[in-house]
Amino acid sequence: MDDFIGNLPELTVTGLTQGSIYALVALGYTLVYGVLRLINFAHSEVFMVGTFATIATLHILGLESDGPYPSAGTLILYLLVSLAVAAIASGATALVVERVAYRPLRKRNAPVLAFLISAIGMSLVISELFGVWQGRNIERVPNLIRPEPVFFIGELAVTNRQVLIIFSAIFMMILLDQFIRRTRLGRGIRAVAQNPDSAALMGVNKDRVIALTFLLGGIMAGVAAVLYCLQFGVTRFNVGFLLGIKAFTAAVLGGIGNLRGALAGGLLLGLVENYGSQLIGSQWRDVIAFVFLIVVLMFRPTGLLGESLGRARA
Repeated sequence: MDDFIGNLPELTVTGLTQGSIYALVALGYTLVYGVLRLINFAHSEVFMVGTFATIATLHILGLESDGPYPSAGTLILYLLVSLAVAAIASGATALVVERVAYRPLRKRNAPVLAFLISAIGMSLVISELFGVWQGRNIERVPNLIRPEPVFFIGELAVTNRQVLIIFSAIFMMILLDQFIRRTRLGRGIRAVAQNPDSAALMGVNKDRVIALTFLLGGIMAGVAAVLYCLQFGVTRFNVGFLLGIKAFTAAVLGGIGNLRGALAGGLLLGLVENYGSQLIGSQWRDVIAFVFLIVVLMFRPTGLLGESLGRARA
């Protein structure tokens, strides 16, 4: 217990950093569920595509994993380019998933089970394609941001990388939340989430709204992919599997279909994982995360916030 208390600041900062990545990926799950009432199991591979797009972009820009860090002036440019490319790559992948795995089944009024099987199939196809194309070895991310302390909590140095990841996740969630609540396209998403038939009678194009929903979720996953690469420095063809399960856990924890709940669930899950790992042992990290979800759902079946996307107020 003394070790836990002594390491509490470090555990908290690291937990919030990891939880921020969970939260961004969880936004994709919660968006799709809010509109379609289905779980997009291929969303973890949408995230994975973003990590490879990030590495490819940095290599094209001339960075190497064992090379020098870029100067402060070029760093911002490289970071923005990486974010743009990863968001486009993940967003495009999400649109392909919607077009191939979901839309044909919607046209035929297929049962829910068919959607789930199709999504799982797309997940495996994308993962294995990258396993064959990029190889099954670990890919290292080129050096981009040199970790430097920004401020101190006691003796703990909080680095620029950790600050960037946490605040980027919060900023993207706020941006998405305001888009959904205050824009015309966002009102269309909420209308389809609440009652798709009534929305269609009011002139809302359901197919376009669903495609936009997948695109927004893919963009969030692309941003999460860049932040993941900054934090962990590696990726692999199956990197999205466990992280995707954790992000889905975060979405359910916060209240599936609730954007703010996805952020709260991701941050809380990151903290619980880190605290539990210190108290019980790092080998129990994944067990702790899922046991915590079960305990919360026993007392709060709708998650911490529980409000659906369709009932969100502008």
